[in-house]
Amino acid sequence: MGMKKAPFVLWNAGAAAAATEGTPVGEWQATGVSIDTRTLKPGDLFVAIQGVASDGHAHIAQAFEKGASGAVLRRDFKDAPASTPGLRVDDTTQALNDLGRVARDRSKAKICAVTGSVGKTGTKEALAMILERQGEAHATQGNLNNHWGLPLTLARMPIEANYAILEMGMNHPGEIRPLSNMARPHVALITTIELVHSEFFDSVEEIADAKAEIFDGLVDGGTAVLNRDNAMFDRLAAAARRAGGATILSFGAHAKADVRLIDSRADALGTSVQANVAGRDLRYRVGVPGSHWVMNSLGVLAAAKAMDTDLEVAAAMLARVAAPKGRGNRLAVPLDGGEMTLIDESYNASPVAVVAAIEVLSVGEVASGGRRIAVLGDMLELGDKSDDLHRGLAEPLAARGIDAVFTAGPGMGALFDALPREMRGGHAETSEQLAPLVASAVRAGDVVLVKGSYGSRMGKVVEALTALGENHDFHGNGGRGHGRAVNGE
Repeated sequence: MGMKKAPFVLWNAGAAAAATEGTPVGEWQATGVSIDTRTLKPGDLFVAIQGVASDGHAHIAQAFEKGASGAVLRRDFKDAPASTPGLRVDDTTQALNDLGRVARDRSKAKICAVTGSVGKTGTKEALAMILERQGEAHATQGNLNNHWGLPLTLARMPIEANYAILEMGMNHPGEIRPLSNMARPHVALITTIELVHSEFFDSVEEIADAKAEIFDGLVDGGTAVLNRDNAMFDRLAAAARRAGGATILSFGAHAKADVRLIDSRADALGTSVQANVAGRDLRYRVGVPGSHWVMNSLGVLAAAKAMDTDLEVAAAMLARVAAPKGRGNRLAVPLDGGEMTLIDESYNASPVAVVAAIEVLSVGEVASGGRRIAVLGDMLELGDKSDDLHRGLAEPLAARGIDAVFTAGPGMGALFDALPREMRGGHAETSEQLAPLVASAVRAGDVVLVKGSYGSRMGKVVEALTALGENHDFHGNGGRGHGRAVNGE
């Protein structure tokens, strides 16, 4: 990638004070912004946010120990010296919002906002990778996509950035509207609408309406990028038009899609795709298997077109897409007689995402004598439909020829009882109790999928499986020495 550039100064005492109407203390310059001392980098401005679980004001000394250039503190906070460099403000959360808003005002970047029931983070990462080749691109880190994460991402945006890709998430109605109004995107991409977080919504239409809040902040003449195959397409398109006459750019396998899938051929490590992008025939490869990644790639190309980037470069870069940690990344774990392939999907789960992951597992190449094994933890926030939605996974698991299924949690208990006896690998109440059962059952040649909602803590199973490789004389480049990354760089 060449030499790393020295970080630009993002804020100094005067600019930050003007943005927030705060009182500056000392002369300082910040090359970053942080709200979490665990990830704070030297030169960052630390904003002491009062959260639900903790108050950043308790971590000020730690922030300066780690090299913070200054801290944004409440005026009435007396436990830090008055001479502490930074800013004194009435409300630190409001100050973070102010920094974000001013960073957006001064930016010349083309901004793409991304939301959707599934595929947000993977789409955002792929877009960022593509745009980095065509200018300075700034993107949401991890999934900092909420009422703190979005202003933080904007506050961190370099003045020189040409592009920004901002992820927006929500569990409730009304959460995305203020984020969109702050970001004022030129392009708004909705990956898909599915019944996720459904304990807070009565219908998929309500979820669509909540996601459609992303159009509220769309700049005049902006573009809405929508999934033409999704049942909510017409509803979303109408909402986009109401929000200010947005241009609609659609993607999917649908005959009327502007970015249309013509053909795709999957193998164990990725998919070769042929697509028509607004009249141009493009052939490219996606570096991760799974039809959901193919759909994501069409959305990415539609957004790249809306942002006037070079589509040939964009398509070629998709071969380098790698699944983020816990979202489909693969590890080869050495075992007696060979190695096991572990597909780590432990970060999140919804019914549609689990079915997509089962499809990926079904095309994974098993060595002779190997099996396809699904290890599934509870899908959370599904409300009173939870048992039925868990039970409903029995059909795709059987249809895709999965050899054994291990489950953790009460929801997955309903699935376990619905499985044919020969597919039942084992069940436990928690991921901690399930982990040793799975670890003792796997062998070389197996392909093992681990998936569950973040709260079901299926990372415990991933840790137990990667630890199996510890005792082998094997030098890899991933998985903390317990295995190596199979795809990715």
